[in-house]
Amino acid sequence: TILSKMNVLHPAAKMLVELSQSQDIEAGDGTTTVVVVAGALLEACGTLLSKGIHPTAIASSFMKAADQATKILENIARPVDLHDRNELIFAVNTCLSSKVVCQNSDILAPIAVDSVLGIISDCDSATNVDLRDIRMVEQVGGTIDDTELVNGLVFQKGSTKSAGGPSQISNAKVAMIQFCLSAPKTDMDNNIVVSDYAAMDRILRE
Repeated sequence: TILSKMNVLHPAAKMLVELSQSQDIEAGDGTTTVVVVAGALLEACGTLLSKGIHPTAIASSFMKAADQATKILENIARPVDLHDRNELIFAVNTCLSSKVVCQNSDILAPIAVDSVLGIISDCDSATNVDLRDIRMVEQVGGTIDDTELVNGLVFQKGSTKSAGGPSQISNAKVAMIQFCLSAPKTDMDNNIVVSDYAAMDRILRE
């Protein structure tokens, strides 16, 4: 989010930035909501402090309110069926409705759902997913309509098609090499001191 790019010094502002980052890591959405709600709660704290209420009493009341809010959310929540692809796409469309790419949600939502489902080993018991298993490769010159999901390994730097290099390989075999393929470099730095133009011309000819 844009808050992570800001260099803030105020302790309360730093707390809002960390709160936004935590929400982004945990849920991937709702960063604006948590910042707005936290800002409203801080404003309410300022009003209570001005009335002489002790900070400990305010913090204790907020903890009780958080427990009650958690119970309410658990009562109105419904479980997510990872086997229902259409429901997952609908949920992703809701998340994308507030983003810049909302007009392309019909393309990006199915790709996002299929990419996450592709790295889940068991949809019946899965509760979390490691998004580091999904790689996004950006190419200059294309549009969002060119976005596609590749079930495999994609290299960011492709081969040269004009030289006859392959652009896609099916059932490829990957070799794991633990040594450098390039020519070894010397460990010593050599310096050549040239004192006259004749020696320089001789070095260039050689």
